[in-house]
Amino acid sequence: MENPYKTRLWGGRFRNDEDKLMQDFNQSGRGGTSWLVVPDIQGSIAHVKMQVKCNMLTEEEGELLLQGLEELLREYNEGTLEYTSEYEDVHSFVELKLIQRIGETGKKLHTARSRNDQCNVDMKLYVKQQAAYVIELIEAFQNTLKNTADENPWIMPGYTHLQRAQVVTLKYYLMAYYEMMERDKKRLLSALEIMDESPLGCGALAGTTHDIDRAYTAELLGFKGGPCKNFLDGVSDRDFVLETMSDFSILMMHLSRLAEELILWTSAEFGFVVLDDKYTTGSSIMPQKKNADGAELVRGRTGQVYGDLFTLLCAMKGLPLAYNKDMQVDKTTFSDALEVVVGSLKIMERMIGTMKAKPETMKKAVKKGFLNATEVADYLVKKGVPFREAHGIVGEIVISCEDKEKAIEELSLEELQMFSNVFENDIFEYIDYESILKKGIKKEML
Repeated sequence: MENPYKTRLWGGRFRNDEDKLMQDFNQSGRGGTSWLVVPDIQGSIAHVKMQVKCNMLTEEEGELLLQGLEELLREYNEGTLEYTSEYEDVHSFVELKLIQRIGETGKKLHTARSRNDQCNVDMKLYVKQQAAYVIELIEAFQNTLKNTADENPWIMPGYTHLQRAQVVTLKYYLMAYYEMMERDKKRLLSALEIMDESPLGCGALAGTTHDIDRAYTAELLGFKGGPCKNFLDGVSDRDFVLETMSDFSILMMHLSRLAEELILWTSAEFGFVVLDDKYTTGSSIMPQKKNADGAELVRGRTGQVYGDLFTLLCAMKGLPLAYNKDMQVDKTTFSDALEVVVGSLKIMERMIGTMKAKPETMKKAVKKGFLNATEVADYLVKKGVPFREAHGIVGEIVISCEDKEKAIEELSLEELQMFSNVFENDIFEYIDYESILKKGIKKEML
């Protein structure tokens, strides 16, 4: 009788095959995990080297297994070996393909290892690699932010409550997002340091009776923190996925805020910048439309990353130790969040790198917003007026300007002296917008 479990690793104690519905339901949560093939083979190579070192395999057996694994890795990377849905998971695919290639010796690969520690080492290797890649994308985006900022030292309104508040520069505005990216990078670097322990050798949940060398496999796989200290924790830990996805969520929040700025700035009501045609779309009915769809997609997909994080948090919150099938969702949620983060960083980097500023429009917006009102109050304070009193005086000046449809700097000295006799001719230089940015620590904005 043909073995119904020929593409699975666990059928020995079963009399009947799974229901087709159960097979489909089981595999539906994998979400196309072919990206785990490479780390699975890498983990297997380290495991074989350890088996040889600890005399669990002969040199000849080890060499045969390593040759087989390296051949599978080469063929997979070249695209001549395909991971198909007939296999229950990546681990089954690699092991059974290996047995097909090298015969009975391939069946010794799994000695002193469980799919529980195997899948977690695979996932850690992948998350480490992808977190490092996201850091590279962040750094590339930071370079573009800085270059674009340096090319755009134009004055513009700064806002609170989406109301014009004080004068800043486009350069300084963009560099605020540079600092956010710097924190995002540090968070991911911290996550990489925390997760840098190897689960390989933890077994199903209680280690193994074989005399293995977990420190050796940890070293081979590049885990600087050595092996996990507790077997139960080693196989049931998904903190490293959650922490990385949490960092992704904060990163996406920052990108979404910048996306919102771009959407506002490109509108006719603001008109501060123009996005390149490559990252905008039009309307099927309104010929004049140029929509900031690249930015809108970043803003919209931010919630998708939040959802992925909360899906895994909810899956983990009630699980007893050690492994439970619920944990399978770490694959789908992480890969989905990663796809959004990578795409968002790339598109945002290109939008910022190709956008064109409209300095005159920004300058006009500055002059209409009483953005030097705070500096008028500072001037009065320097002349000896208590700040709270100065605040009230400037508030009255603003009301008067609104009635006259004038800017503060357009008032005459005589008009200003109607509110306070401490005003002198030097007030006009003091509240000039270019002059404001050259004062004290505000020079950093230039």
